[in-house]
Amino acid sequence: MRDDPHGRPGGRERRRLSEVPIAEGAKSLSDHIEGAPSEASAHWIDRATVAWRVEPSLRHCLVLSAGRRPSHPDAPEGDERHIALRPGTFDAEQLRRWPHLAGRTALTVDPRDIGLAAEALRGRVVAAAWDAGGTLAAVTGVQIPGVLDDLYAAAATVPLGQNGGLFPRLSLWAPTARTVELVLYGSRRTVHRMRRDDATGVWSVRGLPTWYGRAYTFQVTVYSPAAGEVVTNEVTDPYGVLVTPDGARSVLTAPDAAAHKPPGWDRLAKPAAVPLERAVIYELHVRDFSASDATVPQELRGTYAAFGVDGAGTRELRALAADGVTHVHLLPVFDFATVPERRADRVEPDCDLAALPPDSELQQECVARTAATDSFNWGYDPLHHSVPEGSYATDPDQRIREFRGMVAALNRAGLRVVMDVVYNHTYDIRVLDPIVPGYYHRLLDDGTVATSTCCPGLAPEHLMAGRYVVDSVVMWARRYRVDGFRFDLMGHHPKANILAVRRALDALTLDRDGVDGRAVVLYGEGWDFGEVAGGARFEQATQTRMAGTGIATFSDRMRDAVRGGGPFDADPRVQGFGSGLAGDPNGSPAGGGPEQQRARLAHYCDLIRVGLTGSLADYVLPSGVRSSELDYNGGPAGYTAAPGEAVTYVDAHDNETLFDALAYKLPQHTSMDDRVRMQLLSLATVLLAQGAAFVHAGSERLRSKSLDRNSYDSGDWFNRLLWDCSQGNGFGAGLPPRADNEARWPYARPLLADPALRPGCAAIDAARAGFGELLRIRASSPAFALGSADEVRRRLSFPGSADGVIALHVRTDGLDPRWSSVTVVFNATPHPQVQDVPVAPGETLALHPVQAAGHDPVVRASAYDPATRALTVPARTVAVFVGSPAG
Repeated sequence: MRDDPHGRPGGRERRRLSEVPIAEGAKSLSDHIEGAPSEASAHWIDRATVAWRVEPSLRHCLVLSAGRRPSHPDAPEGDERHIALRPGTFDAEQLRRWPHLAGRTALTVDPRDIGLAAEALRGRVVAAAWDAGGTLAAVTGVQIPGVLDDLYAAAATVPLGQNGGLFPRLSLWAPTARTVELVLYGSRRTVHRMRRDDATGVWSVRGLPTWYGRAYTFQVTVYSPAAGEVVTNEVTDPYGVLVTPDGARSVLTAPDAAAHKPPGWDRLAKPAAVPLERAVIYELHVRDFSASDATVPQELRGTYAAFGVDGAGTRELRALAADGVTHVHLLPVFDFATVPERRADRVEPDCDLAALPPDSELQQECVARTAATDSFNWGYDPLHHSVPEGSYATDPDQRIREFRGMVAALNRAGLRVVMDVVYNHTYDIRVLDPIVPGYYHRLLDDGTVATSTCCPGLAPEHLMAGRYVVDSVVMWARRYRVDGFRFDLMGHHPKANILAVRRALDALTLDRDGVDGRAVVLYGEGWDFGEVAGGARFEQATQTRMAGTGIATFSDRMRDAVRGGGPFDADPRVQGFGSGLAGDPNGSPAGGGPEQQRARLAHYCDLIRVGLTGSLADYVLPSGVRSSELDYNGGPAGYTAAPGEAVTYVDAHDNETLFDALAYKLPQHTSMDDRVRMQLLSLATVLLAQGAAFVHAGSERLRSKSLDRNSYDSGDWFNRLLWDCSQGNGFGAGLPPRADNEARWPYARPLLADPALRPGCAAIDAARAGFGELLRIRASSPAFALGSADEVRRRLSFPGSADGVIALHVRTDGLDPRWSSVTVVFNATPHPQVQDVPVAPGETLALHPVQAAGHDPVVRASAYDPATRALTVPARTVAVFVGSPAG
C-alpha cells in the first residue's frame, strides 16, 4: 500500500501540453486544426519511427507547419511539408524502451525525409492519415521526447546552466527553440542573443564579470502546442543555483564565493559515515524544529539559522546523536512554490488558538483561512530543484550561506544530513515545459500531463530529464555537503535513473570534490501505482525491483503490522501488534471477531519478524514459509536482498503520528503509563530491527498532531514540535483540518476532549528516556546491524513465541567482543510472559546493562531463570538480554 502522496488536493484538472485541434465531423485537416482541442496520441520515438494507434492500411504522414488550406500529400505543398510514413515493425530495443506503445502501429519514416526531423521539431508537427480515396481519416498531435533524445543524445554531456570563472558562460538545452536570448536585470534591462549548437540543441552565451550578482531569465521563442503558435516564453534557469524571492528570476552568482560560505565551511568536519544498515534516521521539518521553541530568538524561529542557536531543539539533537541517531532527514528544503519567501508577504492565523476547547472546530477554521499565505507547508511542491528554499532563510538572498550554515550546525551536533528530494513531479509546468514544450513532463496517451503523483509528473525516463535529476543530486552533494537523499515517490523513476544517480555520486572524491560520494546514502518510496505501475513504461525503482542495488526503500510491512490496519481505513481503530490487538481489544467492529483477531495477530507477528530481518526475501520464518512467500496486500512481505535495503518505520510525516494512531486504536481507558509503554514497544520494533531505522521527529516525545492524518498545509499549530514538556505534546489542539479528516471527526472528538489522553512531563520524559535506551542498545552491539543476508540467515532466529509475543535471538560469538548472544522479547500483551530461548552450554543471560541501569522499574523486573532457561518479561515491555560465554 502506498502512502498518501503528501496530501495535495486530488482531482486537479490535467494540463494539456499538446493542443493540435480536432473536431468531430471536420472535412479537412484545416478544419481539425482550427477546431476543438485534440489529443496527441502519435509518438515520434526516434528519427525513423512513429508509433500511432491507427489502421496500418491507411496512408500516413507527418504534416509540418500545417496552414489553413492543407492538402493531400500528393498535391502541391503550399505552406505545408510532409514526411512520409510507411508501415513497419518495432525492434526489440524500441519495445524495451517504449513498452506501453507495443500495441501501436509502427510507422517508418521515409529515409529521404529523415533529414527533415530537426527542423520539423522547431514547428508544428501533426500526424495525419488518409484513406485510399484521399479522405482524411485521422489526425492527431505528436509526442516528441523520443525523437529529441535520439537527435540530441550528444547533449547528455554538455555543461548546462552557469559555468566558467571570471567570465561566466550560461547554457540552456532548448532544441526546439527558434531563438533564445539572455535577459539581464539590474539598473537596466539588457538582452543578449545566445548561440545554438546544432548537434546538441544547447544555446550558450559568454558574459562579463560585471554580470555576477544580476538577475536573469531566458527568452525562449518556441512553437507551443498548447497555444497552437510560436510564442516567446520568459523563463528561469532550471540549472540555476539562486533565484530572487519567490523564484521570479534566476540570479547569476558564484556559489563558492566567500559571501556564500559560513565561517569554517571549507574546513567542515563530518561525523563518521555509516552504512544504511547501521543508520538511525530522524525525519525533521525545518520550520517545525524551531517555530515553537521559545529558546530561539523570535526572528530566527522556523529558519535555517535556528540550527546554529544553542536552544532547546539544538541541545536535544545533540543528545539524540549521543544516544545513537546518525542522520537528520530534512523534509524538502529546495525552492518550493507554496510559501511566500518574504516574511512580510505572509499572513499567519490571528486567533487565540490555545484558548479554544480541545475538541473544537474553530482552530482548524482559523488555520485554514491563512493556509495559502502562512509560513508552513511540507514543501512537496518543487519550483527550482537546485536552489535552497528562501522562506527558511532570514534573508532569501542569503539562502545559500544560511543553508550551508544549517548543514554545518547539524554536522557539529554529530549528525549527517539527508535531503528529501522530489524529482517525480513539479508544482506546475512553468519552469521546464516552456523551454522544451512537451518534453520534460510525462504525457498520457491523449497528450495530457500525468498527475498520478498529485501534480504534473516529470519524466526522468527521457534522456535530459533523467540527466536533470542526476546533475541536481550531485550538485547538492558537492556544493552543500549533503550526506544522503530520500527520493519521494521513487517508484515513478526508472530504476536506471536512480542507479545513474548512485554511479554519479560514487564518482565523487574527497580530493577532487570535497565529498566521498560512496558514503552518501540513498533511499526512497518504492510505491508502485499510477501510469507507470507494473513496469508499464520502464523498469521502476520500486521495492521489489531495487533489491540487490544497495539503495533502500521504505518497508510499510512493519508499519501496518505494528499500528494495525492501513493508512486509509474508514475506521481508524483497527488494531495491530503495538496497539492492543494482543489481548486488549477496543471493541471496534472493524476489528472482527476473536478468531479473525487471532488470525490477524499471527499474520502481523510474521510481518514484524520479516521486518526485523531487514525485509529479506529469502529468510525462512519459523513456520517454514519463506519471507517472499508471505502475503502483504497481494505482494511479497520480504523483498530485499540485503538488510540495508530496507528502511523500517512505524510513523513518518504522512498519516497520523504514532501517538495519534495509538490514541485511535488503544481502548480509550488505557492509562498514560501503558500508552507510553506501547509507544516504546512500537518504536523498539524499528530500532532493534536489521536495516535502516527511521523515526519521525517527536515520536520519542509522544508527538501528536491532534489526530491530523495529513498535516501538509495545517500550519504551525497542528505541526508543533514541542521541546518543552510543560507545553504538552500537541494533543487536544482542536479537531484536525476538515479537508482530510472530517470523516474521522466522530472518532476524534471524544478522544480530544478527554484530558486523560494529554500526557504531562512524567509521561513525555519517560518516553524520551526509553527511546534513548533503545538507541544505546542498538549501538551497543553488531547484533542489530549484521549487514548481509548471509549473516542474518546464519545468526538470527525467532524462538517459539506465544500469541502477542515475539522473541528475536542473535548469536554474536566471533562478532561481538563482549557478548555471545543478544535476545529481544517484545511482549505486546497486557500480561507478563515466559519465553523459552536457546542458551549455549555454559552461557548465562542477563538483562542488557542499559536497561538494568535504566529509568524503567518495570523492565528491570525482567528475569532469566537458568534452571528452566526461560525469560520472564512484564506486560507491554521490550526486554533485551545479553549472553555471556562460559568461562
